[in-house]
Amino acid sequence: DGDKLTYQDLIHGALHGMLNTLDPHSEFLEPRKYEDLKSDTEGKFGGIGIQVGLRGGALTVIAPIEDSPAFQAGILSGDRIIKIEGKTTEKMSLTDAVDVLRGEPGTQVTITILRPSSGETRDHTLTRGDIKVDTVRDIDGRREFPLGPDGIGYIRINQFGGQTRSELDAALARLEAAAMKALILDLRDNPGGLLDQAAAVCGRFVAPGTIVVTTDGRDPREKREFRVSRNGKHLDLPMVVLVNGGSASASEIVAGCLQDLKRAVIVGQTTFGKGSVQSIIPLQDGAALRLTTAKYYTPSHKVIHEHGITPDIVIEVSPEEAGLLALRRVPGAVETLEEGQRKQFEDLRDIQLERARDL
Repeated sequence: DGDKLTYQDLIHGALHGMLNTLDPHSEFLEPRKYEDLKSDTEGKFGGIGIQVGLRGGALTVIAPIEDSPAFQAGILSGDRIIKIEGKTTEKMSLTDAVDVLRGEPGTQVTITILRPSSGETRDHTLTRGDIKVDTVRDIDGRREFPLGPDGIGYIRINQFGGQTRSELDAALARLEAAAMKALILDLRDNPGGLLDQAAAVCGRFVAPGTIVVTTDGRDPREKREFRVSRNGKHLDLPMVVLVNGGSASASEIVAGCLQDLKRAVIVGQTTFGKGSVQSIIPLQDGAALRLTTAKYYTPSHKVIHEHGITPDIVIEVSPEEAGLLALRRVPGAVETLEEGQRKQFEDLRDIQLERARDL
């Protein structure tokens, strides 16, 4: 009934329509959706535990969050979500999709997944949980950071949240105390996060003043350089960075920076290719505009968006193998598998990690 629409409803509707025509990542955020967006960076929210993006107009899983309901259901990076609660996602905005997927812990949501590698579709009814992301973990999915017998340390960053910098410093300090000789930094299935945290991670391994990433857009004010602001303690530490198709946004910035500066060897698969900058403009009523205003470029001015970062050493792994490897990083996950799956799980080799150790 048009008579019942408020002036605010009309304005919000117009803003929705205008922003949805710009690009897949520009959106009008209702007040509740804006609050959800802010909760992302705090590292805790209610949902099924996946990071999603739009690829070719299709709602695509960038990466499942480890030990989340989606992860435990076997949903993989690259899976397409074609329906949510029986409703097609074909014309659904990214924010609307996230809004439907999230909810109170204990409630359920049904999603229909299309797996491009096999063409198989499957319904998953998932129970939402409290999704809390510890961003830095060791090879066993814990926070103990044992040094390998060859003196090689391993650190995995799940995503770039508000505490990543301090968590990384603690992990590096523990490995350094054990006389670390080299480091493997695992960014596989890391969907991104906060730019300042990505820059801080780079800053641990490159000299102060070094350009980490640049942005450029139509507005001259969007032409910016992000530089390392403090002395790194690990400027000469030999490094390998692991990436795959689930590595996106901030993780691509880190990989691109360290690759361009020849500071690390990049091993794995071409990254997702999400290199656009979204600026948030808060409005007086608690809503906000999310606008794509620029693109990210590596220090040598390579375009990340829709291209991704190509590793120095490309080692392909199937989505199914990648899913099992990710499961291996969750403490106690092997106990949840059936006997046949457990044998496959135990026999699986992480050939990307093995290659990194050989360098």
